[in-house]
Amino acid sequence: MVLRFVPRVLLCLLCLLALPVGCSGTDESSVPPWADGMATVREADLPAEARDTLALIDRGGPFPYERDGSVFGNFERLLPTRERGYYREYTVRTPGSPDRGARRIVTGRGGETYYTDDHYDSFRAVLR
Repeated sequence: MVLRFVPRVLLCLLCLLALPVGCSGTDESSVPPWADGMATVREADLPAEARDTLALIDRGGPFPYERDGSVFGNFERLLPTRERGYYREYTVRTPGSPDRGARRIVTGRGGETYYTDDHYDSFRAVLR
């Protein structure tokens, strides 16, 4: 009886050790509460143009596109619901695109930062 029990315990221990620490590839302790449950991306892993846009946001501009800094309505409801004006959007330059392209950074008044590369069809929380 004991011999049957030992292999099962060892198998359970091996399974526990093999479980992934986090699905997003980040240390869960570094994910802020506002990003909980969302896909995430580290700032360093963003395209260079997105990092440039973040630097402009941090400096307060000047921004290359007229709509940069305008209110983001969150009509897709993919971000947490907040009052109108809470979120602002900024264009991320897309090389070769004749217009603003599909990439954006959206920021929240509480310090949240989100990135989309598919014109609001999906968002990833930016870990800065």
